[in-house]
Amino acid sequence: MFTGLIQGLGTIEAIGTENLKISCHSGAELVLTDLALGDSVAVDGVCLTVVEILPRGFVAIASPETLDRTTLGKVSHTYVNLETSVRVGSKLGGHFVTGHVDAIGCLQQSIQTASSWEMTFTAPPASQLLWQRQIAPYIVPKGSIAVNGISLTIADCDEKGTYFTAAVIPHSYGETNLRYLQLGHWVNLEADILGKYVGKFIRSRFASPIEENPSDEAIPSLSGFEAISPAFLAEHGYL
Repeated sequence: MFTGLIQGLGTIEAIGTENLKISCHSGAELVLTDLALGDSVAVDGVCLTVVEILPRGFVAIASPETLDRTTLGKVSHTYVNLETSVRVGSKLGGHFVTGHVDAIGCLQQSIQTASSWEMTFTAPPASQLLWQRQIAPYIVPKGSIAVNGISLTIADCDEKGTYFTAAVIPHSYGETNLRYLQLGHWVNLEADILGKYVGKFIRSRFASPIEENPSDEAIPSLSGFEAISPAFLAEHGYL
């Protein structure tokens, strides 16, 4: 489990078919502190297992599926973001990030404002269906999403979730590989795990009549999210 707060940058190099050599750069000392064999490290948002420790980095295993479903096998920018797994009792400054990438996105637009960089991401043409299934349902204004392992807040999106914009503060922009992204560059995306659980709960609860409820009128049978309204939530004590 990670938080999406990047601890440093590194470079990545393939060793054979499944091993990746991660070299930590200046400022990534925290990543190497107490690093042990078998530890989990998020590399551009992908949870990898450390199999060898190097003087200034480590070697991790990446399965063919991981390389195929993420950007690790086709990194299009100079550096990768690094974060070690969170420890019990640590501060959770970002949001819960599992390191399991849902889909690949690409940078569509980046605009520098007086206080931030407004970065817009959408699906590459080859990943449209996966995006619609794994990312779009969980894109909501002010919601959380991990981009290359970075915990970001969604500032803007359309109703169908075909894109989202995040306002990146100068610290996050300057301390992560977002500053190296060019238009069209691919990024790893992970939707908010809490949103996934809520979505599954609602779908399973309201997809068919609730048989265990003794009263047919207590909770009506719902066919989808469209049946949930403010009136319904108020009637059943949620508002």
